[in-house]
Amino acid sequence: MDGIFNIHKSSGMTSFAVVAKTRRITGEKHIGHAGTLDPLASGVLPVCLGQATRITEYLFNETKTYRAELKLGVTTDTFDCEGKILTECDASHITRQKVEMVLADFRGAISQVPPMFSALKHQGRPLYQFARAGLEIERTARPAQIYRLEIFQWENPVFSLDIECSKGTYIRSLAQDIGRSLGCGAIMQNLVRLRVGNFTLEQSLTLEQLEKYFAEGQGEKHLHPVDTALSSFPAVIVNHEQQCSLCHGQPLPAQTTSWPDPGGVVRAYNQGGDFVGMIKFQADLQQWRPAKIFLKNCNQHSQD
Repeated sequence: MDGIFNIHKSSGMTSFAVVAKTRRITGEKHIGHAGTLDPLASGVLPVCLGQATRITEYLFNETKTYRAELKLGVTTDTFDCEGKILTECDASHITRQKVEMVLADFRGAISQVPPMFSALKHQGRPLYQFARAGLEIERTARPAQIYRLEIFQWENPVFSLDIECSKGTYIRSLAQDIGRSLGCGAIMQNLVRLRVGNFTLEQSLTLEQLEKYFAEGQGEKHLHPVDTALSSFPAVIVNHEQQCSLCHGQPLPAQTTSWPDPGGVVRAYNQGGDFVGMIKFQADLQQWRPAKIFLKNCNQHSQD
């Protein structure tokens, strides 16, 4: 079973638990998710099965869209509503106009210090394990991109934001930083992931729906093909000879193709429209090298 399920993770459930239940429902052993969601958060969680687990690195790089609910006038050690309250104050003087002004500073390229209560590893252990033991680990700021940051609903002290961002963006840290800039503090109270690349919340399946479809023998009809997750990458067409070279792990000299340097990887399809795999241009050698090839031999078609 090779493909991707667009799962709607419910709040209170870990991403690992979603994978475990999907494994039980489908019977597929080779399975993993593409982009952890905190237990507090709900929404889109792409779950990759079989050969699709090989493209999780590309899914991690996709832009993501969230709807975050923030509460003004409070700070916690986890930057969200599940942590220990550190400070509380009256935020009734904060207006929507004031928030709009502050949000302008968080659009575009920003720098974030990862929260202690996160899955980021330090010496092979997630930071939250150190945090639960009362230890503070020094973290360096990391770059992130905020492509869109807009107020969706406003009612002081609780308001919600629509956020489109790059990989590696910590929404809880964003809430905390916005609260600091407003001078009253803020925490993330709720979070829904609306989109990961091409996978949207409207098209997602709950685990209950997935289980029902499999019980009816219709489960695999909801499995998205591997290349569905890769449509943001440019596509090229390879001829039979080029397909054979790629399937045998051999590069294609640039002079034998007419494709411009994309500055990264591209999707390769054969002349029958079958997905061959991902190939990458190597500028120093002026050749296209296979990155992830999904056809086993040069005569295979993806529907075989």
